[in-house]
Amino acid sequence: MAREGNPVHRSILPPQELLDDLCSRFVLNAPEEELQSFERILFLVEQAHWFYEDNTMEKNSNMKPLSLREFASLMFQSCAALRPYIAHIDDIYKDFTTYKTSVPVTGAIILDLSHERCLLVKGWKVGASWSFPRGKKSKDEEDHHCATREVWEETGFDVSKLLKLDDYLEVVIGQQRIRLYIISGVSNDTVFAPKTKREISEIKWHMVDELPMASTEMSLLNRGPTGVKYFMVWPFVRPLRAWISKQIPTRGCKDDSSIKVAAEVPGKSFRDFKFDLVEILQILEENLC
Repeated sequence: MAREGNPVHRSILPPQELLDDLCSRFVLNAPEEELQSFERILFLVEQAHWFYEDNTMEKNSNMKPLSLREFASLMFQSCAALRPYIAHIDDIYKDFTTYKTSVPVTGAIILDLSHERCLLVKGWKVGASWSFPRGKKSKDEEDHHCATREVWEETGFDVSKLLKLDDYLEVVIGQQRIRLYIISGVSNDTVFAPKTKREISEIKWHMVDELPMASTEMSLLNRGPTGVKYFMVWPFVRPLRAWISKQIPTRGCKDDSSIKVAAEVPGKSFRDFKFDLVEILQILEENLC
């Protein structure tokens, strides 16, 4: 699925009537607990921004595309309940972006029948990176419920019947916990299509063996061999390959599950090392002969 271009020049800002409607629909009528902090209020404003992009701009080709920062400023200017805080919008937005990086993220690593390919999605914006389908948890939402919802929204595929609670990979980047459930055995012929607008531009199978395994393997942008960016993929590639190797036993090898290997203390073999003087003298004597 590829994004379509749009040559129409968009220059009209959302009118006051529209902003009032969005403020009433997404902010003023939200549950009281969602209005207890600016971080939560900005999440509501973000939902209004999505509605503006997905619906208003689609119906009116002259409406101007706005960043979330620009849209939030307009909302604070137009909404009577938010207007008293417009002077602090820069700090409020900065705190919001910091807060977003601490919200847990869950999603799924979808593997095909052979475990050789995994499904990746690419964001809508120009220059977007490939990633596993995933998204931020809603308040009080269970990890697996969030993963199911996000995968459905981004790919149109329901993983609820294939998801196993114990099959997941998890990393912590900065202050953000990211958990991806491993969904295996999905047919390559499966049809994928996002359920949300202007969020996903492409959905494609990628060879697991061709994905970068470290941030420095390709470049600072984590580009693969073809120059494609995998910024949020590489932290999971090494543990994913290890998980796959455990699922597919090596042919011709006997089951060695009963073999126990004693754990070696790091540095112990070096500390206990001693020269065997008798053996050295024997070897020297043989060489001299």
